[in-house]
Amino acid sequence: MSNAKPTNSRKVVTNIVLWVVLCILLLLFVFPFFIVVVNVFKTRADITSSPLSLVGEHGFTLANFPSAMSKMNFWTVFGNSLFITISATTLTVIFSAMAAYVIVRNPHWKFGSLLFALMIASMVIPFQVLMVPLVSVYGGMLGVLNSRITLILMHVGFSVSLATFMFHGAIKTNIPLELEESANIDGCTKWRTFWQIVFPLLKPTVATVTIIDAMAFWNDYLLPSLVLGRKQLYTIPIATQAFYGTYSTDIGLVMAALLLAMLPILILYVFLQRYVVAGVTSGAVKG
Repeated sequence: MSNAKPTNSRKVVTNIVLWVVLCILLLLFVFPFFIVVVNVFKTRADITSSPLSLVGEHGFTLANFPSAMSKMNFWTVFGNSLFITISATTLTVIFSAMAAYVIVRNPHWKFGSLLFALMIASMVIPFQVLMVPLVSVYGGMLGVLNSRITLILMHVGFSVSLATFMFHGAIKTNIPLELEESANIDGCTKWRTFWQIVFPLLKPTVATVTIIDAMAFWNDYLLPSLVLGRKQLYTIPIATQAFYGTYSTDIGLVMAALLLAMLPILILYVFLQRYVVAGVTSGAVKG
């Protein structure tokens, strides 16, 4: 009995310390978003003089939003970002899920094992190493830059390895082979088995891959800036550079543009968050 009280006290102290650390981390992560939301409704002078105040001296204003949307040609760049993100994410999910299924269900296929090993190895190669060759080959030799299709295919190429790795683990751990054997006995083809039985069971992993890749594609600046040179093809991250001048920057317009850029991803995460947790823990415990 004497050892029980110190143990319980230690647990209480540990929980308190853990909660304090988590609250501090939460504040650190939320603070930049809070600054954007607060300052987007202020004038440029109020942002400069009192960035932490809830309301500026000149009051509440919505003028930053129409000005930002006009200057960055918002609906055009929003459409470009939406088309590129949806297309690249959809292709990545489909191709990586099918590739992982083939590799998992053919363990003795040497080429499949080699391909999977190459995918894993490619994940450690920094993108910066490939930048110059990428632009030289696709721009100088092939002349296929300044195209949304080229950017979509590049996004898929760079993201399919991680997605295949995630689907590989989910299929191998959570999809019983007996389900597919039963479907085969009932006359179901491999194609129908995958789409009607296996793929629906991968919903948590699909949601996780969708969130990870959609965020990466939507927020990516470096690759689109290398591929897209015409203003009509710009995505939102590239278009926000219009607010940064050589000698001055309109912070209010920057805040408005950042908030407009964040909203679609936040909405997507709200709808898929319950699947994301299940996808991250998928395969941790095998029933």
